[in-house]
Amino acid sequence: MKKMLALLLAACLSVSYTACGGEDGSSAGGGREKEGTSGSTEGNTAYGPEDGASDDGTSQSGNGQTEISLWTYPVGNWGNSVVVAGLISDFMQQYPQIQISVKYLDYATGDEEVREAVEAGEAPDLVLEGPERLIADWGDKGLMADLTDLWEEDKMSDRVYENVRRACRHRNGKYYEYPICMTAHCMAINYDMFEAAGALQYIDEENHTWTTDGFIKAVKALKDYGQEKAGIIYCGGQGGDQGTRALVNNLYGGTFTDPEHTEYTINSEENIRALELLQGLEGIFFEPDLVGQDEVAMFCSGELAMAFCWNVSLEASQAAMYPEREFDIFPMAFPTSDGIPSLQGGIWGFGIFDNGDEARMEAARTFIKFMTESEKEYIKSVQTALYWPVRDMEDVYVNDDIMREYSIFTKYMGDYYQITPGWVQARTAWWRMLQEVGKGKPVNLAVEDFVKTADEAAEAALQ
Repeated sequence: MKKMLALLLAACLSVSYTACGGEDGSSAGGGREKEGTSGSTEGNTAYGPEDGASDDGTSQSGNGQTEISLWTYPVGNWGNSVVVAGLISDFMQQYPQIQISVKYLDYATGDEEVREAVEAGEAPDLVLEGPERLIADWGDKGLMADLTDLWEEDKMSDRVYENVRRACRHRNGKYYEYPICMTAHCMAINYDMFEAAGALQYIDEENHTWTTDGFIKAVKALKDYGQEKAGIIYCGGQGGDQGTRALVNNLYGGTFTDPEHTEYTINSEENIRALELLQGLEGIFFEPDLVGQDEVAMFCSGELAMAFCWNVSLEASQAAMYPEREFDIFPMAFPTSDGIPSLQGGIWGFGIFDNGDEARMEAARTFIKFMTESEKEYIKSVQTALYWPVRDMEDVYVNDDIMREYSIFTKYMGDYYQITPGWVQARTAWWRMLQEVGKGKPVNLAVEDFVKTADEAAEAALQ
C-alpha cells in the first residue's frame, strides 16, 4: 500500500534528487541540505506577452512592463516547469505588468551557472534556494538585496519558527532570504531486509528512532544474514553530505559547529569516537568515489540495507525510478547514544540579487509577497516544494499518508549550522577528511586537519 502511495505521489513530482546528489547536499538539504542534483534543466522559460519577453528576463521592456528572472534549484516541484508555469500564471493574473522568465538549475551545475552569471553582470533577479547559498555564500559576498522590509511588512512572518528566522538573517543583521519551506533530513532502511535479518528488534518503529547500540547490533545482524554492505560512507564529493554529517554527529551527541556558528567542532571527543566506530565497524564501507546520489541508487536497487542520504522527496521520486522495487522503505532518524536525534534541517526560500535596478528588485519583492503573504498562495508554494511550512500552522498534508509519516521528523530538527562562515570550504574539507579516515588515517589527526582548514576559512570570511 505504501509503495502504491509513493507511486501516486511521484506521478506529480519531478524526478529530482533534492539535497542528495551531484555536487551539493543542501538543503538539501540540503535542504533540505539538499539536499539532489538531477533537476529539470530546461533553460529559460519566459512567461508574458511575446512582444515583451526576453531570453533572460533581466531588462525592462518599452511597453511599461518589468521583466525579471527566477532561477530555481530543484526543490520538489519548484524544479518542474509544468507546475511552476501554473504558479507564474496565477501571479501574472494579478500582476500582468510583470513578466517572469524561469531557469531550472540542478545541483551538479547550478552553482557554476550562477557564478558565471554574476561575473558577467547577468545575475538572476530571484533565486530559490537555502541559507547556505543565500546567506553564507552569496550573502557573504555582498551580492544579495536586504529583505528586512519584507519581514517587517508581512504579518505572517511573526509565525516563522525562530531557528528558521535566525538561519535567514546574516550576521550583519540583514535578511537575505524569505523562507517558504523546510524539512528534516533523515535516513532510511530496507524494511524487508531488516526483518529477514532479525534486525527490526533494534529500531523503535513507532517513533522511527534507534540507539547507537541498536545500530551496531543491526549492522552485525545484517552482516551475519549475508548482507556484506549494510551501509556506505560516500565521500566522493559534497553531494548528500548532510547525511554523513548527521550520522557522525548523532552517534555520540557531537556537533558540527559551536552554538554561535563561529568555529567548527568536529574534533570533539564525541565526533572522534563516532568516526572511529564507523572506521572499524564491519558492514560499513567508506566509498571515496561515490556521492549521495550513488548511495540512493544502490539502496533502491537493493544493494544496501540502509541509506544515510534520504528525505521525503527521494521516496517519491525513487518510486518512479525504481517501479520494480520489491521492498518497503522505512524512514528513520539517525542513531543516537540517548535515542533522541538531532536532524539536520533543510530550509528553502527566495533571495533577490542586488542588481542596482530598483524596478526589477521591487518586482521581485512583489513576487515574493504574492507567494507568501496570502495563506492560500503560501500553502500552494509549500506543497509545490513537497516539504513543510516554516510557520506555525495547521497540517497542510492532512490527506497525504506519506507526508504525514515523514512529518514526524520535523520535531527532531536541530541547529541550522550551515550558515557558519567558511561553510563552502568546510564542506569540501569534510568529504576529503572522510576519504582520509576511510584510508585508515588516525581519526584524531584527520579531524584536526579538517578543523584547521575550516576555521581558517571561517576567520577569512569574518575579516
